[in-house]
Amino acid sequence: MEQGGVEREYLLLEFAKGERLYVPVDQSHRVTVYSSGGLSPALSTLGSGEWVKTKRRVRRAVRDMAYELINLYAARDAAKGYQYGPDTIWDHELDTSFPYVETTDQARAIVDVKGDMLSEKPMDRLICGDVGFGKTEIAMRAAFKAVNAGKQVAVLVPTTVLALQHFATFTQRLTAFPVRVEMLSRLRSDKDQRETIKGLADGSVDIVIGTHRLVQRDVRFKDLGLVVIDEEQRFGVRQKEFLKQLRTEVDVITMSATPIPRTLHIALAGIRDISVIETAPNARLPIRTFVTKTNDQLIRDVVLREIERGGQVFFVHNRVHSIGKVVQHLHELVPEARIGVGHGQMDEDVLESVMMKFVQGEFDVLVCTTIIESGVDIPNANTIIIDNADTFGLTQLYQLRGRVGRGSHRAYAYFLIRPNKPLSPEAEARLEAIQEATELGSGMRVAMRDMEIRGAGNLLGAEQSGHIAEIGYELYLRLLAQAVEEARRGAPMPEQEAVTMDLPITALIPASYIQDVELRLATYRAISGIEDERGLDEIRSELEDRFGELPNEVEHLLALIQLRIRSERLAITSIVEREREMVIRPVETGKMNTRKLISRFSHAVKITPNSIRLRLVELEEPWSAALDAILDEIELSHGRRREIEVAVAVA
Repeated sequence: MEQGGVEREYLLLEFAKGERLYVPVDQSHRVTVYSSGGLSPALSTLGSGEWVKTKRRVRRAVRDMAYELINLYAARDAAKGYQYGPDTIWDHELDTSFPYVETTDQARAIVDVKGDMLSEKPMDRLICGDVGFGKTEIAMRAAFKAVNAGKQVAVLVPTTVLALQHFATFTQRLTAFPVRVEMLSRLRSDKDQRETIKGLADGSVDIVIGTHRLVQRDVRFKDLGLVVIDEEQRFGVRQKEFLKQLRTEVDVITMSATPIPRTLHIALAGIRDISVIETAPNARLPIRTFVTKTNDQLIRDVVLREIERGGQVFFVHNRVHSIGKVVQHLHELVPEARIGVGHGQMDEDVLESVMMKFVQGEFDVLVCTTIIESGVDIPNANTIIIDNADTFGLTQLYQLRGRVGRGSHRAYAYFLIRPNKPLSPEAEARLEAIQEATELGSGMRVAMRDMEIRGAGNLLGAEQSGHIAEIGYELYLRLLAQAVEEARRGAPMPEQEAVTMDLPITALIPASYIQDVELRLATYRAISGIEDERGLDEIRSELEDRFGELPNEVEHLLALIQLRIRSERLAITSIVEREREMVIRPVETGKMNTRKLISRFSHAVKITPNSIRLRLVELEEPWSAALDAILDEIELSHGRRREIEVAVAVA
């Protein structure tokens, strides 16, 4: 928009009842993108105060969480845990028996964990990484190190199927060593459970893998040294309280397959020890992805090809009422295949029995709903067929495809759409995106926005998910980072009031300089978010490198940001020009040497107890030079005030 011969660009925000607010681009850092797992925000009316109340409530909850975490970790730091010695020959033997080459991230996480064990403070490390990225191997090496030192290890998992899977993995890897591994879940008979509990009490069981059965009152350990928790967010309140107490006494490793966003990592890094595994294993191959019309011959060929190479198939049909017809149709299409069925409306025992039979290879095809979206790791299942793929969200498609391709075999994903069914533009875009995102890690980037939000909710808890829904993910993370900093300092940080600037200067990024609108908006946000002079220098260099020499309008924009940074430092909240008069406020003019300003600007300057006014028509020099001179004087008065405060403190 152009006002008084000055052109500026604005963001237009639309509120409830059609109300509008124009935000100058140099303040676009005050606007955050609302994203919360596909939810839509509730619009408020301008001036109602609803948004301020919501933000204040979330800020208070985030602060409480940050302080609780800080106190928990302070107690852990103060406690003395068991200090392990260097790795033994057996530790090295287990390391070298690993059949794969560790990825860089995996190797770093192993160093982190073993470094924690060498320290005398109890370990509490969160290991984040997709399923199949090697978290279990890290936990196993830590468990073996603990057992070598005479300690016991408990591995806590949310489902009996996962318990069975971990039990098989631990038993296989540790078979060459004198280590007793047991499983404690309702899949074991009462007699077996009693024997395992007795072995834990007398110390003859070294490692126990179990469900919430492990945290019941009759389970006692002789000398528990390490607890490994898989997907902690899936446990109930009582179990979490028990685990919270454990954290100040024994070493704890928490594993999560929820991808952790970089921003969340930074926000939590000050109060949690986190190892992030982002690198896929070396032998992992990208999943071949096909989007095609439903075709009986294709389905038969795909299933038979997978069975012939000794693999298994997921067939996802997300309608429980018609899943029986699909199973019957598949029996007719591929009579050679052994077919099982699983969905969320089945009895839990029956569902787990079906899943375990599939894990153990008793079925060739599992016809299921999206219950497998975050299921167990089944390396032998390397083909997935998704019926009516156009009805799924991008995140679901990405996560479902991630069920296959866990081993070193080539995996295939088929996204089927009904012939002659018209697709919405959104569905077409989703299917196009999932087909293009076949390189390892690229699917993560495509679906990351929703997954970041879901991940933050998982890692921070259900209550925090609600807060994210209220204010959006991006603002939530800003408040979290601020709350963590406050908790570490032990005092609230004063909230910086935004500086309002309205000056007679054309400050914008011309479309001729950056043509793409999205890129121009992103650049505006990057510029407006700069917090110091160093950031200004960096953005200037980047702009010159990417787009060439800066036009005058961009120079003016950077000058405005520099003025804002300086004003924030001097606690000035407004520099506004109206009817050829520039007003700077608030300024404690009583503590300034105002004679110098009056002598330089004469009648062009008017000084009140709380502000300085410049009449531009009476100025004999450019207003920018005059403004600089005034800010210099304000800065000098601040320096003098600090000197007086120091002198008083010394006296």
